[in-house]
Amino acid sequence: MQIQITGLFGLIILIADIYALINVVQSRRTSTGAKVVWILAILFLPVAGFVAWLLFGPRDK
Repeated sequence: MQIQITGLFGLIILIADIYALINVVQSRRTSTGAKVVWILAILFLPVAGFVAWLLFGPRDK
């Protein structure tokens, strides 16, 4: 049971990170340097990078 819960949590984090990466790459208001920083933060700190992107990331709307 523990392996299934851990695997599910990892899959959710992976999906959230892919969603964040796609949005960073497609962002029109963000400079190239800022995009690189966001991408590195999301890749190297998957949970913290995603949460930071949710709170402080660019808003295209």
